[in-house]
Amino acid sequence: GGSSGIGAATALELARCGARVILATRSARRGEAAASRIRRETGNNEVRFMHLDLASLRSVRAFASTFLRQEPQLHLLINNAGVSAGGTTEDGFSLPFQVNHLGHFLLTQLLLERLRSCAPSRVVIVASSAHCAGRLRPESLGRPPSGLFSTFQDYCDSKLANVLHARELATREQGTQVTCYAVHPGFVNTSLFRHAPLWLKPLLLPLAWLLFLDASEGAQAVLDCATQDGLEPLSGRYFTDCGPRLPWPAGRDDRLARALWEGSERLVGL
Repeated sequence: GGSSGIGAATALELARCGARVILATRSARRGEAAASRIRRETGNNEVRFMHLDLASLRSVRAFASTFLRQEPQLHLLINNAGVSAGGTTEDGFSLPFQVNHLGHFLLTQLLLERLRSCAPSRVVIVASSAHCAGRLRPESLGRPPSGLFSTFQDYCDSKLANVLHARELATREQGTQVTCYAVHPGFVNTSLFRHAPLWLKPLLLPLAWLLFLDASEGAQAVLDCATQDGLEPLSGRYFTDCGPRLPWPAGRDDRLARALWEGSERLVGL
């Protein structure tokens, strides 16, 4: 998710710090353009595009295979991509749940051994305060919820999954020097809103321009979790731009986190 919005702003700052940065994005045109722009603006030639479509588990596996073959080092994985549109993927899951959670879950698992071998390393999962309205049911994971606001509910469910994914990953990686953080970047004016219902856009878009953060401001909380010294004891926690915060009660449910993990493994075929 590094070709636009928070992801591109995050990649830009990491490149400015001298990191080798891989932009894993769905669109080759936008990914190549973003990588070229970041190289030009930072003078860092170690910025590359690699194709990844999180709406396809086949693509996730292909990306991981290529990455592991070509890149010997991995110290930081930022799971940033997100969609708010409805629909169903080629794998038969709801689009928001697969792109926002399942695809990232599979990608993290496939790259986990490399993260361990390069430790200390970090996984940063871009979540949202929308997790407050999430309602995950282990028996129906990946199926679109019903109701008038099903797409919005689906998005909230995926954001709750992000928070719980970070929590359970931290628990399972204790002692490995792989740490994990879920972060709410704030209310940011990004292309995520292109999927808003037509009737809502006249209200939402002016509000976004007036009151929401721009992408570089939203990236700051992500960058803090990625680079700030001394965060290791806070692995698994939920962060905002003000630092670590308690998530809503469902985001602190360890039994639900474990059930989500096991259900996600089953859905992606691990």
